[in-house]
Amino acid sequence: MFGIFKKKTAVEKLEEKYKKVMEEGFKLQSINRSDSDQKYLEADNILKEIENLKE
Repeated sequence: MFGIFKKKTAVEKLEEKYKKVMEEGFKLQSINRSDSDQKYLEADNILKEIENLKE
């Protein structure tokens, strides 16, 4: 019940963004390969940010 008012950390926000970008990349995979590759590159950069914050 008290988790409702808990603010998300920067890592949690980035993890949600990473998941969203990966889903977009997966959906684009069958439509446009170059756009899909761009999304995966963006997701990789987000993952690197997450790893840097966890250190």
